[in-house]
Amino acid sequence: MTTTALGAVSANFGRDVEDNLDQIAAHVTDARSRGVALLAFPEACLGGYLSVLGSGRDGTHADAPEDLPPVMDVDGPELRRVAEIAGDMTVVVGFCESDGTERFNSAAVVSGQGVHGVHRKVHQPLGEGLYYAAGDGFAAIDTAVGRVGALICYDKAFPEAARALALDGAEIITCISAWPASRTASADDLAEDRWTHRFDLFDRARALENQVVWVASNQAGTFGRLRFVGSAKVVGPGGDVLAATGTTAGVAYADVDVAATLEGARRSMFHLGDRRPELYLEPVRV
Repeated sequence: MTTTALGAVSANFGRDVEDNLDQIAAHVTDARSRGVALLAFPEACLGGYLSVLGSGRDGTHADAPEDLPPVMDVDGPELRRVAEIAGDMTVVVGFCESDGTERFNSAAVVSGQGVHGVHRKVHQPLGEGLYYAAGDGFAAIDTAVGRVGALICYDKAFPEAARALALDGAEIITCISAWPASRTASADDLAEDRWTHRFDLFDRARALENQVVWVASNQAGTFGRLRFVGSAKVVGPGGDVLAATGTTAGVAYADVDVAATLEGARRSMFHLGDRRPELYLEPVRV
């Protein structure tokens, strides 16, 4: 049996990029001592998220963010520093990417060899599209730990996103988030918050329906008016939670024999192989 140690971080990251890099280095050092091969950090861990979210459907915000995350280039000094920190480990980090014209909410899959690939967040909730351009695709990435897919936060609410990565051969899907508690009818206990329940349900469903290993990170604590639900976890291909942080800061670690676990899950009922795409309706614009 060959196991791979996986980790999902629940922690608070704000605007101070140097402090964020120090946090990333500390987590990587601890993870390396545990033999971790893949460590997923939260969405926007390199420069912080938006401080408020609006109602979204009409594209408006009740409040504007106090400031915006700093923009970074894929080949810039911040991700070079992450690569130096990562060494032989594969890490997934979130940052505000600039292509010189647009801003994107992005996730980079990085090791000491450099940036292996970048996912730009496709689905944008609650007026986020006022500040970021949307990504336009999904692709799995070859890494030292196997074929990895990356999603960001609200992407997990759309089955097609994770399915596209699974069909592209992803064995492990990381979904990095800055997922807040509900702003209306919120619960004092984050564990009872309805948005916490949704976050957890999406994680388990996406892992089960695609029969992949799912690694979900999230911001913890508060930023501006947002209160994050934490709840980082590693989920097996049967939808079983292998490790979780709960709603507090921490790291969920799990040792998984990825190949054997996927083979076992897919032996009798292979969801990807049993699809009947010729019978599915073409998407209809709403």
